[in-house]
Amino acid sequence: MPNKQFSGRRSERRASQRIAEAILDYVGHTPATAEHRKERPESRARAIARTAARQAAVTAGTLTLPPGPLGWLTLLPQLRALWKLQTQMVADIAGCYGRTTELGREEMLYCLFRHTDAQAVRDLVAGIGKRFVVHRASRPEVQAVALKIALHISQRVIGKVIARWIPVFGALGASAYAYYDTSQVARTAIDFFAGVIDVEVEEEATTDGAQDTTLRNSR
Repeated sequence: MPNKQFSGRRSERRASQRIAEAILDYVGHTPATAEHRKERPESRARAIARTAARQAAVTAGTLTLPPGPLGWLTLLPQLRALWKLQTQMVADIAGCYGRTTELGREEMLYCLFRHTDAQAVRDLVAGIGKRFVVHRASRPEVQAVALKIALHISQRVIGKVIARWIPVFGALGASAYAYYDTSQVARTAIDFFAGVIDVEVEEEATTDGAQDTTLRNSR
């Protein structure tokens, strides 16, 4: 039994690392968008969200889960396809609000995974009402957040949610999950880009070696 538990934890760590790498592939490159600032951005943003959610449901419609403890690892290509669609949706929503130039990896991680692991993304974006403070993180910090999210996905989302839905409901369950997940990403993105966004800026070190942090309002 101990050997089996150790093997399970080792497999989980390996899987989490693969998921984290996939996440970083997408948040590191903001996709281009043809959307521009709209007079009524929320209406256009919600239309984009509905279209993306339907596309996500179709993409996940052929999802299958092979048997075995690591069968869900075959879901990684489908997850990558889902994240590719969602990153484009977030970029398009940012365009509607005229915030394209402000969409970096921290903002993208926040929009994609706040509903999945709010605790992890809080290290990058803190929200109080309609005001958000973005922390420009170093690459190791972003990697650490991505790994936390990946651990959460492997332990809870895939391990408990998808693994239960797909064998029972098949393609219909996978489509429903993808639709719901994409809708949650869109909701976070709309709330975020409609709010007041402050970005932490690290100023140069002073003579005593200390660094000051100031806020730059990007709206």
